[in-house]
Amino acid sequence: MMIAVCGANEATEEERALAEAVGRAIASVGCALVCGGRGGVMAAACKGAKAVGGATIGILPGDDRTDANEWVDFAIPTGLGQARNALVVASGDAVIAIGGGFGTLSEIGLALKIGKPVISLGSWELDARRVARFGGEGRYHQATSADEAVALALTYARPDLRPPQSPTGHG
Repeated sequence: MMIAVCGANEATEEERALAEAVGRAIASVGCALVCGGRGGVMAAACKGAKAVGGATIGILPGDDRTDANEWVDFAIPTGLGQARNALVVASGDAVIAIGGGFGTLSEIGLALKIGKPVISLGSWELDARRVARFGGEGRYHQATSADEAVALALTYARPDLRPPQSPTGHG
């Protein structure tokens, strides 16, 4: 299973810390991490995944594989510029958006459009009615920690992995 991580190249220190924790959590549950392969949130997430032996994939906007951050295992140069965002989100079974600017917003929109679950960790706030109106109901979720973001990504990407619920919905 692969989880996509999206966020700004020009990330804040807090966003980088969250991304590194998300990367560690993704790798710790045995998932591969896919991202845009460059700096900021992407580099921090890859660094976190590599710290615990995880696999990382960077889908790059340019033609040069060496543009990837140092923690990317598999760099995929596309020559597509920002259009590579569609490949990043299509590759993940779920998407975790951390902070981010307009590029991240485009990834959120593309992911929802193609039916992927998206977990926001300090990212864009979307109008739930509008998300539902355009077919995204139940696919955009807010998280408050890295562990919660990864747990939600797993839950919504793979419903078969959800823990069994008691008949009353408790436990």
